[in-house]
Amino acid sequence: MNLLTIAFKSLRQRWLASFLTGLSVALGVALIVTVMVLNGAVSKQFTQTGSGYDLVVGPKGSDTQLVLSSIYYMDRPIENLPWRYFKELTEHRYVERAIPVNLGDTTELGGFPIVGTTPQYFLVDCLPGQKFRIKGDGLQGTWDAVIGSQVARKNKWDVGSEFKMVHAGEDDHVHDELFTVRGVLAPTGTPNDRAVFVHIDGFFQLAGHDKPVNEAIEREAKFYGETEEQVRERYKDDLIEIAKHAHHDHSHDDHDHHHPTSDLQKEVTSVLLVMKGNDSLRRSNAAMAMQNNLQKGFQAQAVNVVGVMARLLTNLVGNIRDAFLVLTGLIVIVSGIGIFVSIYNSMSDRKKEIAVMRALGARRQTVFSIILLESLLLCVLGGLVGMAIGHGLVFIAAPIIEARSGLLIDPFQFDLMELVVIPVLIGMAMLVGLLPGMSAYNTDVAEALQS
Repeated sequence: MNLLTIAFKSLRQRWLASFLTGLSVALGVALIVTVMVLNGAVSKQFTQTGSGYDLVVGPKGSDTQLVLSSIYYMDRPIENLPWRYFKELTEHRYVERAIPVNLGDTTELGGFPIVGTTPQYFLVDCLPGQKFRIKGDGLQGTWDAVIGSQVARKNKWDVGSEFKMVHAGEDDHVHDELFTVRGVLAPTGTPNDRAVFVHIDGFFQLAGHDKPVNEAIEREAKFYGETEEQVRERYKDDLIEIAKHAHHDHSHDDHDHHHPTSDLQKEVTSVLLVMKGNDSLRRSNAAMAMQNNLQKGFQAQAVNVVGVMARLLTNLVGNIRDAFLVLTGLIVIVSGIGIFVSIYNSMSDRKKEIAVMRALGARRQTVFSIILLESLLLCVLGGLVGMAIGHGLVFIAAPIIEARSGLLIDPFQFDLMELVVIPVLIGMAMLVGLLPGMSAYNTDVAEALQS
């Protein structure tokens, strides 16, 4: 019979105490593993979402608010930019592709965020190396829409479904126009899963989405530092057409009033930029040059999505994660103390057993090793069970998190930091078993046999 078998049988004789102390280790390790895996998955999703874009351009203000509103649809937009500025970005020497984003409205059913954009939105990777997969034709016509997987599931919509939109900030005002679902996105694990994308031409033609002429002239003059007369001269042809449409609409109340919106009256919430360059280094250099140019003016700001989210995760989520890890680490330490107390208290009852072993020829080192092995078994077996429980919790939580937040979490995901758990437990087992082992080592055989 080897020492490991003896140690295991000794623990089995005290099965209740051994089970409870091992369980405390398992629960502590399970919490650590769960926090590690979920944090790793969430951090990966947040830092990779929007990584297909090199920059997000929006009005001056909070860069975090710009990213949270334009990429994650979790915050209110800062302000809008003139359509003329978007057109300039599309022609900029550093820009390969500029994609407009208009936000504010929500679906009448479910309250999902509406994103007014162009078909080019779906040409950029939703995640590194992962293209959008769309069932259906996608955005083609003015009143077309593409919906995320969560929207399709919760609203029970599919290709061909029709819906209306609630005007931004007005829960009781529903637009009369109907959009038709022409495409359904496959799950991406990004905020796109809980968004509805409509063609920007249709978005502009909704009531209240075109800027009143006088406000548009004043806004553009202020944005570019021009006089209102200069702006009117620039858009003189558009102003003539706007006047004609206004007269025509008043004269024919029963006629369909939808007509192309003047560039003067258009706005964009933000612009997603893909920079020119055959490799990531050149694109990064172009993005930095663009950011530096915009920092010199007062019109807009350009923000790197990954950098902003990495900072947010480090400063906020990282602190919460560290707090959880410290808490679960304390649980494991308390479990180690429990193992120490369990083994040490059993020493008084086992003195005769140890004396018999010594009398039968067992050396002091052998007895010492058996006690250490008991501590080691409790820690390692508890740790392995805890890792299994932790991954089981992740497996159970993954579909719940996906349903509530849209984040796709691989239930079989493994965090490299888990490899540190078992060596730490082995070290703790050695430390915890040292004092009881020394007590067994110093047991007086004659005195123990007489007691």
